[in-house]
Amino acid sequence: MNTAFVPPSSAATPIKVLLADDERLVRSGFRLLLDVEDDITVVGEATNGAEAVESARTTRPDVVLMDIRMPKLDGIRATAEITRMRGLERVRILILTTYDTDAYVFEALQAGASGFLLKDAGPAELLHAIRVVAAGEALLAPRITRRLIGRFTALRKAAKAADDRLAVLTEREREVLALVGRGLSNHEIGAELSLSPATARTHVSRAMTKLAARDRAQLVVIAYQTGLVSPDG
Repeated sequence: MNTAFVPPSSAATPIKVLLADDERLVRSGFRLLLDVEDDITVVGEATNGAEAVESARTTRPDVVLMDIRMPKLDGIRATAEITRMRGLERVRILILTTYDTDAYVFEALQAGASGFLLKDAGPAELLHAIRVVAAGEALLAPRITRRLIGRFTALRKAAKAADDRLAVLTEREREVLALVGRGLSNHEIGAELSLSPATARTHVSRAMTKLAARDRAQLVVIAYQTGLVSPDG
């Protein structure tokens, strides 16, 4: 998804990050990278999904860097528990994936994840991803989103027809939802539809409310599920 540059947070209010990965070396590497950033602080580590849920409850991070494959409770179920927990509505989950081998990214987005990052991403990509997600944006690279969401939505037909699900939206909100699904930012949506960025943002917010979507990432999933956006275009 195209995202505008997100400036680092003020040093007085650093982004609180929880690391959830069963590999100690991975957690240590992330901590070494993040600890030197003035606008990011690591508030905890978890070796499995159950620990991630408990640590999220006690530390209330801004972002959880969540591995999918962990013992006791996997990253998908941990994501679902965290996003449903009262008081943690503002916590954002950034899923770590290995692209070709993880068949669970779609389920993670449905569970409430705000985006995903390849495990082999470089340091700059990781820092950018954390800042983007902490700012409330979705992080969904189109090249990955189309392949994964397109593949798995094809196997999971919605219980209701798309027209029924989208009936709550106005025609303009449907147009905006389709553009969100294509990865456009509010500025790009505004330019496409001859709207101001603020008006585009309002339409996005209304669509989220009407469709009970936690965030922009879930709007992308809905756009694919309902056929407003196809994997090929």
